[in-house]
Amino acid sequence: MTQRLRASNKEIVGWAMFDFANQAYTLLIVTVVFGDLFTRVIVGDAPDYRLGNFLWSLSLALGYLGVVILSPIAGAVMDYTASKKRFLFASYLLTVVSTGALYFVAPGYAWLGVLLLIVSNFAYSIGEAFIAAFLPELGPPEDLGKISGFGWALGYIGGMVSAVFVLLVLGEVSAENFESIRWVGPWAAFFFLVAAIPTFLWVRERGVSKPLPPGTAGYLRLGISRVRSTIEHIKDRRDLAVLLVSIFFSMCGIYIIITYAFIYGAQIIGWDEQVRTWMFIVVQITAALGAVAFGFIQDRLGAMFTYRLTLVLWMLAIALIYLTPAISDALRIHFGVDWQAQYVFLLVGGLAGLCLGSCQSSTRTLVGLFSPLSRSAEYFGFWGLSMKLAGMTGLLGLGLLQMLVGLKSAILFCIVLFGAAFLFSRHVNEARGRALAEHADAE
Repeated sequence: MTQRLRASNKEIVGWAMFDFANQAYTLLIVTVVFGDLFTRVIVGDAPDYRLGNFLWSLSLALGYLGVVILSPIAGAVMDYTASKKRFLFASYLLTVVSTGALYFVAPGYAWLGVLLLIVSNFAYSIGEAFIAAFLPELGPPEDLGKISGFGWALGYIGGMVSAVFVLLVLGEVSAENFESIRWVGPWAAFFFLVAAIPTFLWVRERGVSKPLPPGTAGYLRLGISRVRSTIEHIKDRRDLAVLLVSIFFSMCGIYIIITYAFIYGAQIIGWDEQVRTWMFIVVQITAALGAVAFGFIQDRLGAMFTYRLTLVLWMLAIALIYLTPAISDALRIHFGVDWQAQYVFLLVGGLAGLCLGSCQSSTRTLVGLFSPLSRSAEYFGFWGLSMKLAGMTGLLGLGLLQMLVGLKSAILFCIVLFGAAFLFSRHVNEARGRALAEHADAE
């Protein structure tokens, strides 16, 4: 039987440093800065920015589509050829180059922005699946929740560190400050380039490469064949299959929030620059704390219990986001408390941040628990497929919906998505899924 032994602390830190590094892309490009810059300045179709919002959704969705198509195949090839680090390095370099090139996206060049966003988001997103494929090798099942949570938490710390330069040097997102804020792309690329170096120095490639089977015409055909075999036998891993469906719905909602939270704050809440900065700080801190705290809960009470709890909290958070202006009015009318909507939104952001890291970390842990070591990259390829198909579907769905009813009402779509994720999660048996993976390791 293949034992899952705990890796050295140095290797675990090296693995988690990739989360630390790539959070610069998530935070600065997708969530806080470039999305706002792209919709309000580069496209700039005021007053409601519906075209800018749609092009933003379309760009990210097409990047996710590439991951949906290639992630499981790449995972199968990585397992067979013991080449997870090489694939990860390729995605890392492509992310760095395409993100740095965002400097050249200016008003009047929106379609250049669309192209670079597709490429950079594809490279970053498929890299998420590649780095996650190392998780099952880093420790026994009872430690994976803490290890995964540590990675997510370190990621949010990385996001805070990467944003200091933007807040102190580059300044606000505005047309007047464009020549300064356009450097956000090169800065995110440089941060990712440097901070991920420990990953490639300290993380081990444990697999053993195998030669191509006789009669196989290349590794691409091999990967497709192995993925087809997994799909044909997915019925034997019912818990994993249903989990991936649940993850699809939950990640639809999470990708919408990650992508539109700061756009929502600017367009609907109308916050000022100081509150925007505080929101960034609050979300990063609460997300890091949530990832660590819920990581311990995962290992004590079960990853599935933790996942379901975060889904319930997400539904509450979305309802509060929608009701933020009404809550502000009610506090003033009934209690004489003059809290502007932007300050109420700041408090709600803390709850959303608490859910953010913990929900994603628990899904990564569950897939790690359900994955045999010999096919971990392939199974995490399906995790990547589920997540990015979710991102593509959620963002296109919201992009079209907000064109019809506006962004404020469209955000309620997320409650439906998290509710569907919770219902599907009720049909996943964590103990049975873990037992199947352990049985496969013993063969």
